[in-house]
Amino acid sequence: MDRRLLLSLIAGTVALPQIVRAVPLPPPQPHRLNLLNAHTGEKFSGIYRDDNGPIPRVMDELSVFLRDFHSGEKIGIDVGVLDFLSGVLQTVGENKATILSAYRTPETNAMLAKKGFKAAENSQHLYGRALDIHMSDKLAEAMKTARAMQRGGVGWYPHSNFMHIDTGPVRNWDLDHKERGTLLVGNHKVHFDKKGNLLVAKGKSTVDAKSPAVLRGEGPLSVRDRLVRLRSLARAQYAARH
Repeated sequence: MDRRLLLSLIAGTVALPQIVRAVPLPPPQPHRLNLLNAHTGEKFSGIYRDDNGPIPRVMDELSVFLRDFHSGEKIGIDVGVLDFLSGVLQTVGENKATILSAYRTPETNAMLAKKGFKAAENSQHLYGRALDIHMSDKLAEAMKTARAMQRGGVGWYPHSNFMHIDTGPVRNWDLDHKERGTLLVGNHKVHFDKKGNLLVAKGKSTVDAKSPAVLRGEGPLSVRDRLVRLRSLARAQYAARH
C-alpha cells in the first residue's frame, strides 16, 4: 500500500471523490488582520487588500512576517488563506490571532518529520497556503465557523489549543484526544479504537480493522502515528476508486 499517497489527503494535494472543492468567496470587509507571530514575537496590523485587490507592498510584508522561522526563507502567501482567516475572525467577533505555523520550506518539513512530527510530505504549508492559528476562548467557535464556510481544509487540535486552515480541497480532520484521532472525509468518519485499530464509520455502521480497506495498528500508537495511518487509509480508499 502506498503510504505517500495517503499523506496527501490532509496535505490537500489529493482529494477523495466525495471531498468538496473549495469555492472562492468574496473577501470580507474590511480586509484587515491583526496578527502575532508566536515564534518571533513580531506583529502585523493593517489592511492587506483594497478595492483594487491585494496590496503588493503589504503582501510582501506578510510574506516576511509569515516566513519559515526556522530558516528565515519566505514565499508569496496565498491571499485566499488570508481572506479565509479574516472571514473567520470577523464572523466570530475576534480581532486578532496568533500564528503558530505558516510557510515551511521542504527542508523544515523534512526536519519536522525526522523529529517525529509526521509533517505531510506535500503540506499546504509548503506553498504558503496554510496557517496554524491560536486565538482567545473563541477558538472552538472559529473552527466550526471555518468548516461551515467550506473554503478549504480545517484541522482541529483542541488538546494543543490550535486550528489549521488552508485553501486546499474542502476537508476536515480532528485530533480530539490524546488517545484518539478522528478524520472526517465526506460522509465518513475515520477514527481509532482504544487498541490503536483504525476504524471507518459509514452511517451507523463501523468497518473494523479486519476490512481490507482499513489498516490495522501495531498496538497503541501515538497521535502523530495515528494521523499518518489516517492519511494512509484515505490514500488507499482513493487508489481503490481509480
